[in-house]
Amino acid sequence: MLLEDDDIERERRPARRRYEEPIASRLRREIVAIAENVMGPYEDQCAGIGREIGLNFEDDQIRGPFLDNLVQLLKEQPMKIPFVAAVILYANDVNSEAGKETMARVGAQLQNALEKGDWREFKLLLRFFGCLQGILQEGGVLPVLDELFDLAADQMAASEEDAVGLELVKIILLTIPYIMASSATGLEEQISELLKKTEVIAYVQHPHEVLVAPYPGDGPEIPFGFQSVIGLLQKQLEREAEKGWELRCIARPYKFLPELVPEPKEGEVKEENGTNGDAKPKTSTKHPLPAVTIPAPQNLAQKPLFPETFFSIYADLEVETVPPTTNIAASLMRDCLIDNINILDFNRTATAKFLIEMDFFWARGTFASRGVTLDQLKNYPAERSHWKPEDVVLDALFSQIFLLPRSEHKLIYYHSVITETCKLAPSQIAPTLGRAIRFLFKHIDVMDMELAYRYLDWFAHHLSNFEFRWKWSEWVGDLDRVELHPKKAFIMSILDKEIRLSFAKRIRETVPHQYHFLITEGKFKDVPEFKYNSPTTPYSSEGKEILSLLRKKAPESEIQIAMDAIQTQAAEHGIEDPMIPSTDAYVTAVCFIGSKSLSHVLSCIERCKERLLNIGPMSEGARRQIVASVVEYWKDQPGTAVNIIDKLLNYTIVTPESVIIWALGPETLGNGSVLAEGWRYEMVSVTVGKVTNRVRQIVAARVSSVTASLEDEQIKMLDDTLTKERAAMRQLFAAIADAVGGIAAGAADGFIEEDNFTTEEAALVKQWGERWGRVFNRKLAVEEAFVGEAAVVAQIAGAIAQAGLQKTRDEKAAVLKAEEDAKREVERLEAEAKAAAEVEEKQAIGLNGHGVDGNGAMDMEHDVVE
Repeated sequence: MLLEDDDIERERRPARRRYEEPIASRLRREIVAIAENVMGPYEDQCAGIGREIGLNFEDDQIRGPFLDNLVQLLKEQPMKIPFVAAVILYANDVNSEAGKETMARVGAQLQNALEKGDWREFKLLLRFFGCLQGILQEGGVLPVLDELFDLAADQMAASEEDAVGLELVKIILLTIPYIMASSATGLEEQISELLKKTEVIAYVQHPHEVLVAPYPGDGPEIPFGFQSVIGLLQKQLEREAEKGWELRCIARPYKFLPELVPEPKEGEVKEENGTNGDAKPKTSTKHPLPAVTIPAPQNLAQKPLFPETFFSIYADLEVETVPPTTNIAASLMRDCLIDNINILDFNRTATAKFLIEMDFFWARGTFASRGVTLDQLKNYPAERSHWKPEDVVLDALFSQIFLLPRSEHKLIYYHSVITETCKLAPSQIAPTLGRAIRFLFKHIDVMDMELAYRYLDWFAHHLSNFEFRWKWSEWVGDLDRVELHPKKAFIMSILDKEIRLSFAKRIRETVPHQYHFLITEGKFKDVPEFKYNSPTTPYSSEGKEILSLLRKKAPESEIQIAMDAIQTQAAEHGIEDPMIPSTDAYVTAVCFIGSKSLSHVLSCIERCKERLLNIGPMSEGARRQIVASVVEYWKDQPGTAVNIIDKLLNYTIVTPESVIIWALGPETLGNGSVLAEGWRYEMVSVTVGKVTNRVRQIVAARVSSVTASLEDEQIKMLDDTLTKERAAMRQLFAAIADAVGGIAAGAADGFIEEDNFTTEEAALVKQWGERWGRVFNRKLAVEEAFVGEAAVVAQIAGAIAQAGLQKTRDEKAAVLKAEEDAKREVERLEAEAKAAAEVEEKQAIGLNGHGVDGNGAMDMEHDVVE
């Protein structure tokens, strides 16, 4: 009985209203996820979305927010551009307005990117139009490419170091394959002529090639030499032209389907594209390319004036796991992956997901199965692809870590993306990553020194995320090398870096016993000993007294008494600068008190800042002693010393010059062996970075002063400051060049006086000098390209031009807004007039219904009475 009541009650309940997702929302969701793990042919998915867009294009949500999202998708996820273009092609087949409106929306963004000099966005939007070449009239994208080349030729003729010209040629070469893979035909001759023109710029040797080669030199141990990205692209495209533009890697999701195309509307012309002049009954409507005005760009020095090199770990090896450098797929995949990585820097998890699934976005059969081993690949038939998607992905990531002169984002971002890929697909990524680690270590002695330290930082960071696990037994043989050898120096530095990220006991447990001698006893001490506790240390009692007074936070007058006592004894012993030993005692006490943590030492430095600031003006030797005392106290954990020196630079307690002179001065540099110490390079590099950042900030302020309406006196002050700081920066680089240049030439005093050097050690020391010199010569060239007199003038001119362009755009926008407001006002008045006319008409009809002779009211009253 109860069950029957429940059934009756259920029948009485009103049915839940069925929710139907708005068509625009569903299409947005589908196109954002386009080609991602599609169940079935991606042609069907693109055709389905395109049909829905075409049939529902009158919907304001599709014409508005949906199209905005589509344009954003083109700019954020480059690998999906061919699929989005296919959707628009299908939509155009159904409704030509969909194709026309979409191209107008993308064209406006293309022009805006061109005016801003946002070359990546411009390249991606131009690629979209290249994929639409089949429905473009009057040559489509090709006239734009011709104009871009003319501009690039003018830029390169003015200066062979121009970055804009190189970037424009790169954009041209990367757009051509997508044009040839589109539904357009008969373009071979035009493309061939364009390639003949780009050859002039693509093959020219850049004067700075030697500075950005990842493996300098030309010995047999070099895995590969310098490979220019645009030079490589040019060769690949010429080879592809000889093969008839196969372009097998590019997905072609669009197939012309006449049943999708409605009959031409009145006034539309059918396109002739049949054979023998016959016209097909139904064809795609063609549109003109939106107008693109190419302004003369100003080089705002946003890109360094250096050629881009193609770096690869897996290319051209015995087992072909990535596209060879002769194949256009190598450049196309690398370009898409790099753009994807650098655009989505705000979400490393999403970036890693796209990278893992990158094989979805290329033609079927382009890649082998994910996670396939090298042994399995060797058994694959020759006609089947051997390219591993994980190898291609990691190759692209490492190309950004090892990009010279600098990567687009902070290196920690690329580290974290590699970590995320390992977490998402450990069985696929881990073996590939192991091969990369071994390849890089094998060639570390011939690698550019800056790249070697980037590799060191990444490797330490990566191990810290995976319990410091690595097959250290593979490198045991390198422990027998001399400490100056780059591989032995790398192993010592990596252990120090790991200890910095963890602690000595744990790191010792993760390595074989053969490595234990490198982890000395001092590294196990969290708090190094206070040397003045030993009675054999000079000025022992005064040093302990200074420590006691600092702990009690005694007044400066009492501390000064102890400092004076040390200086008096030092003078009696004939020490030339008595402030040096007193400064050593004071700074050592500060380090001991603050040894618990970095926050403790910062607090102590803050409390003692006034005295520390006063040391430098009184004695330059004492100022350098501050650096020496910090390094000596933390000699077993030099990474901590580097961090403290960095903070002292922030407080201006020590100057960049004092740090460089101490690190590379004759007394410290000696025979040059210290150049193999990783922490020393880190200290010098951080110091130089602070100086260059300071100069760049002043340059930015000077450039922004163009539009900031500053007075002449303020601008002159900025110019004077910039001149002074730029001179100091150049002097700092000169000091580094002099110090390491003497070692590289074997002419330094300490090098000449050294008797215990073997032939191998002498050669290695010279090699370290050369490597240091090359790194800092490149850094100077980069800064000169940004802060040199000519560069600053160019930036100011660019800012003026940009300000004028922005003003023009604002004026145009104001005119358009005024026209829109006037149009809306006219429409409002017309609507009001129409409404008033309708009211009058209704009133007239009402009066006629009851008589217009003035007796209507009487008739109505009469009717009511009756």
